Amino acid sequence: MFTTRPEILGTFGVVTSTHWLASAAGMSMLERGGNAFDACVASAFVLQVVEPHLVGPAGEVPVVFHSARTGLEVLCGQGTAPKAATLERYRREGLDLIPGNGLLATVIPGSFSAWMLLLRDHGSMRLRDVLEPAIYYAEQGHPLLPRVADTIAGLKDFFQAHWPGSAATYLPGGHAPQARKLFRNPVLARTWSRVLDEAERASSDRERQIARACDAFYRGFVAEAIDRFVRQTEAMDESGTPHRGVLSGQDMAGWSASYEKALSCDYHGYTVAKAGAWSQGPVFLQTLALLKGMDLGRLGPCSAEFVHRVTEAMKLAFADREVYYGDPAFVDVPLAQLLSDDYNAARRALIGAHASQELLPGRIPGFEDQAERVMETLSRLSKVSAAGSATSEPTMADMQASVKRGDTTHVDVIDRWGNMVSATPSGGWLQSSPVIPELGFCLNTRAQMFWLQEGLPGTLEPGKRPRTTLTPALALRDGKPCLAFGTPGGDQQEQWQLLFFLRHVHHGLNLQEAIDLPMSHTLHFPSSFSPRGRRPGHLAVERSFGPEVIEDLRRRGHQIEEMPPWSVGRLTAASRDADGILHAAATPRLMQAYAVGR
Repeated sequence: MFTTRPEILGTFGVVTSTHWLASAAGMSMLERGGNAFDACVASAFVLQVVEPHLVGPAGEVPVVFHSARTGLEVLCGQGTAPKAATLERYRREGLDLIPGNGLLATVIPGSFSAWMLLLRDHGSMRLRDVLEPAIYYAEQGHPLLPRVADTIAGLKDFFQAHWPGSAATYLPGGHAPQARKLFRNPVLARTWSRVLDEAERASSDRERQIARACDAFYRGFVAEAIDRFVRQTEAMDESGTPHRGVLSGQDMAGWSASYEKALSCDYHGYTVAKAGAWSQGPVFLQTLALLKGMDLGRLGPCSAEFVHRVTEAMKLAFADREVYYGDPAFVDVPLAQLLSDDYNAARRALIGAHASQELLPGRIPGFEDQAERVMETLSRLSKVSAAGSATSEPTMADMQASVKRGDTTHVDVIDRWGNMVSATPSGGWLQSSPVIPELGFCLNTRAQMFWLQEGLPGTLEPGKRPRTTLTPALALRDGKPCLAFGTPGGDQQEQWQLLFFLRHVHHGLNLQEAIDLPMSHTLHFPSSFSPRGRRPGHLAVERSFGPEVIEDLRRRGHQIEEMPPWSVGRLTAASRDADGILHAAATPRLMQAYAVGR
């Protein structure tokens, strides 16, 4: 089968990410004797510099990984709501929904702690090794992606009128930067250089340096600058009114990323691992449970029947997400029932020949009142639109959305020692929040995923994790890690990943073949992002499916939105065969992602 790029094959190591410079930086760690964890951390910091419209230093990240030494784990780099983030505080602002940008939407930055834990506990290289590529590109410059240049140009007037720190950073000399020309962020370079300097002055020991870097970020000069900025700044947001934030240095000082067990399910010889119900990872697993009773292998990977069945199964799993998911440290999430064969056999019976136009969560004993409250809230506050509505993390496929909106990144790495990492860094986009002048970066907006209504699994509470959309994936066969994959894309992440995974498993397609095939997704359920819109029956399909397939889907009742070819999905993937051959692939869509290896 023709592919846009070769599937990368090798035995030494592979790195694939959403930007070629990040992939190259990660591969350089492997070449210098580092392992998959060193490579992933180096790639992630480069992404913060070269894809600032998709991720930043104050964002968040979940990581699913398999260590040859310790086995399968999840690293949670999703920060929690600040102590002052109470319903009363937000209600005083007259809000029904948390704005999708500005300072009120900020939770504790989580990714820096996660990267430091991963480097300390599983990496082998020093802090300088993994930070130097990012510092270099921030200080010396990197060729600016056209999409970044377009985003900045679209925000020029807003930055100059409302977010002066962002204007100073992204409008040098008062002008929008040019695509494919060198762009620098010297303030960010100084921030990382100072973190590194403080770490190295504190100790010559690798682990102590990493600990000191965490102190600098969460209890030192970075936290102090964030605390001061949030206290002193009223920032305009999408509500039309400027607001002060609630994040404090004290919040940051008391928080750290943490490890937890992966959630998993078995499917056609694979064990698929995801993060828990504070992410949307269980949606992927439940959809697999729904599809177990269907013979997908006999259906063409781009056929209308295949797309229809997968879409309808996803609608059911996402409906359950809305009713039941939340931070398991705060709410009881009935995952055993949601992933059980009996429950999904009953749910599978709802999948018929025609596309559902309804949001149909299942009913689990003991959760009836909760389900009723959630559905009433969704009915009252989520916006139903036939034309769609902008969200604060729509994907590159949402062609109607403004380029001012954000997205996400992804990294997969496998090394020669059998370590495997899948990570989805996001948050702190240049368009999400005003840049802090002392630091050269802005804060995240993940709090917009909370509800401001009482009694819901996603109700805002201090110390609680928002139910993030970020969802890296890792699969095993016979207990051995064999596949790491993921994608940016908000609520579409699980949908694109599922198409890729099913085509790889059922149709025997290699990684690049599965990524290159036409993609689809639905906006049938409420968005996780402000203003929480939904489009009942919606199905976006790339025109490359062909007119016959698209018309067939229309006849089945799907509200079709035809998308240009090569416009949906940003998947990357890496795998390891039983004989030790490594594979890697990256999407050609947006012409940014790249896989490297040897």
